[in-house]
Amino acid sequence: MQNSATQILDYDDLRNAVKTIDKEIETLNILKKGLDATLSKALDLLQNTKGRIIITGMGKSGHIARKMAATFSSTGTVSFFVHPAEASHGDLGMISDDDVVIAISYSGESKELSDILMYAKRHNVPLIAITRNPESSLGKNSTLVLKLPDNGEACPLGLAPTSSTTATIVLGDVLAINLMHRRGFSASDFRQRHPGGKLGAILCKVSDIMHKGDAIPLLNDSAIMQEAFLVMSSKMLGCVGIVNNDGELIGIITDGDLRRKMSPSLITEKVVNVMSHNPKVINQDALIVDAVNIMNNTGRGITNLFVTENKKPVGVIHIHDCLKAGVA
Repeated sequence: MQNSATQILDYDDLRNAVKTIDKEIETLNILKKGLDATLSKALDLLQNTKGRIIITGMGKSGHIARKMAATFSSTGTVSFFVHPAEASHGDLGMISDDDVVIAISYSGESKELSDILMYAKRHNVPLIAITRNPESSLGKNSTLVLKLPDNGEACPLGLAPTSSTTATIVLGDVLAINLMHRRGFSASDFRQRHPGGKLGAILCKVSDIMHKGDAIPLLNDSAIMQEAFLVMSSKMLGCVGIVNNDGELIGIITDGDLRRKMSPSLITEKVVNVMSHNPKVINQDALIVDAVNIMNNTGRGITNLFVTENKKPVGVIHIHDCLKAGVA
């Protein structure tokens, strides 16, 4: 029996796949060409609100609204989803006068949105409509309309939301990314909202995992190797940093240096005769992934990296620390 991974792609499958993708690309190009000053007006409303961004929609539009609210919240814009049916049974109280509502309906005639529309009007809550029909009930009762392309669906029946939902998702991303730019949202801000998993680990700073204070293995450049052995054994990081009288890092001795220079007289040698000069260092505000790149791309690779500030060591990290953090 032929392995599924080696089977030849059926011509009809390929044709239908390409046709679907082309249709959705066509819709996105229409969306792109249709962008106008209304986008900036919508962004002004969202950026300047004193409250939250409330996003609502029914059916497929509701799924997109949830995704949009999650994207906004994770990128610095406080937002949450309100189900229009639940809103009619008490959840309207979740919407305050300081909020902005984004209501999504491709047709603009979702009857489930009517109570939210009326509530927004009654309380003067700005409402941004995302719809293909500005003349719809939703469009006419909104503060602004972000128009979706009226380009049909990729579905062969022209019924299942496909191209329209893709355009709506992309428009939501356009709003979120623009708000990130406007607010100067940084990688550090992003990490605070994503502390878990691989993404959180990648965005961790060196300062989050470095050994500091008395845990840093250091010796003055006047010391001898006997002292280096003792420090390396007690700190158990496989290295010792060598500093001058000004406290500046001038060298490093690692387990590898000991193996390469092992001799009967090594214990009495001065550390400056054994150390590697000008060791690789990193700033404590750098990302752990940057530290891993330095360690992996330095000659035959290194396992330790001192963290310095004005040439003075303030910490040290080992490749094992990066492994524990989930980066290396």
